[in-house]
Amino acid sequence: MFTHGFMSFAAVCVTVACLVIIGGFSLIIYNLSLFVSDMEQQNRVLVYVNENYDTAAAKSVGSKINLVANVREAVFMSREEAVDRFIKEQGADETFAGIDPSDLRDRFIVTLEDNSKMAETVEQLRQIEGVARISDRPEIAEGITTIQRVLNIVSIGVIVVLLVVSLFMISNTIKLAMYDRRDEIAIMKMIGATNRFIRFPYFVEGFLIGVISAAAAFFIEWGLYDLLATKITQMQSMQLLTIVPFEEVFMPMVVTFGAAGLFVGMFGSVMSIRKFLDV
Repeated sequence: MFTHGFMSFAAVCVTVACLVIIGGFSLIIYNLSLFVSDMEQQNRVLVYVNENYDTAAAKSVGSKINLVANVREAVFMSREEAVDRFIKEQGADETFAGIDPSDLRDRFIVTLEDNSKMAETVEQLRQIEGVARISDRPEIAEGITTIQRVLNIVSIGVIVVLLVVSLFMISNTIKLAMYDRRDEIAIMKMIGATNRFIRFPYFVEGFLIGVISAAAAFFIEWGLYDLLATKITQMQSMQLLTIVPFEEVFMPMVVTFGAAGLFVGMFGSVMSIRKFLDV
């Protein structure tokens, strides 16, 4: 590595750049996926209980709602709570002070496991005895589901493309490093060195390049991510977007960067030297 320091340095730099790009895009996709999932959880279904039911009877409907397969949670809201919430949302105004709780119905705020199955779930909820009316927003659920699917497809496609491009760039860089040492390899072959004997030092070198590149890329990614997260937090227009702290993805990123660095370094070295072993 030190004898051919410039080429080793070039291989490390290219590997670091590729890992940082792939890691950065992966973190962006991860945060967007969490944001979409959070939006999905906020799209809830309101199940109104028959107005003739008292509080105890209305609450008993909740046990039947929770038995529906796609229901994650059903939170009971009494008429009094509904009035208080209505007044709070509309503003503490005397105009709404005369609203009587009996004018409203007890209800359940239902969160679904999978919003793409909202239509089937709503149909099952309508069959429950005591359910008077259901307020749902299927168009929002469909929109969120579409966004999630597009995001998944785009993320997989872009990551695969970036990975292929990265491997190509890294492989070419390591090939240049091997080309710079072709005379050494040819001399070792001529004096009887086996392919395994020649390949092993380059395998170790690839391992070291992978470790150094993964460590450097990881800390660069960490610093850039924290800097970007701080900037976004300070921007008023970006308050709706929640950025996950890097500590939350620390171990997955360590494993990912380590595995990618080792794979690229060792695989790149072994594959690149094959051409020069045919002497």
